[in-house]
Amino acid sequence: MKLYNFFRSGTSHRLRIALRLKGLPVEYVAIDLRTDQHLLPSFAAINPQGMVPALALDGRILTQSPAIIEWLEERHPEPPLLPGDPEQRAHVRALAALIGCDVHPLNNRRVLQVLRRSMNCDETAIEKWCATWIEDGFDAFETMLDGSPKDGHFCFGDAPTIADVYLIPQVESARRFNVDVTRWPRIHAIDAACAGIDAFHLATPAKQIDAA
Repeated sequence: MKLYNFFRSGTSHRLRIALRLKGLPVEYVAIDLRTDQHLLPSFAAINPQGMVPALALDGRILTQSPAIIEWLEERHPEPPLLPGDPEQRAHVRALAALIGCDVHPLNNRRVLQVLRRSMNCDETAIEKWCATWIEDGFDAFETMLDGSPKDGHFCFGDAPTIADVYLIPQVESARRFNVDVTRWPRIHAIDAACAGIDAFHLATPAKQIDAA
């Protein structure tokens, strides 16, 4: 497998975590968003959207991190990243979707580039924009954690699920935009628990070959 990704991309980060949790080896292929490598025709041939991550499998290409993570869960079910009970699965998926659908898209790079180039926003305004949506999302996430049907050290119980896979890259992004994560005790504690697991630690942006 080849993973086309960028070290600081939140979607790439979550997929790196999932692959490591599953114990799957993958070849790291860096696509530098800072120099617009994702816009080159050579990468468009891999992913017509020009977005990372993309996962190459013997001539087939998988795109969109939610779809790839679900594929990983179906093809490599151990260790499971979703609980067995349907209602509990829905709860964990809802936590993941809160981050993946409602928070991350509003502070990803292509949105921020439009704010900078078309709306003439300076970096102070960009930081405020990002913080607004992260704080709103984390408030809801923390409340959902408090009402979880299964308590533990992670988002759901005592083993990581896709909820943690989605949350931790967004915590990394929150810090980058100067959001104080200690405001949310449960999220802060989950982040600390995940930091002690190699799959999370080795997937961080700072540990990637293109980090600079």
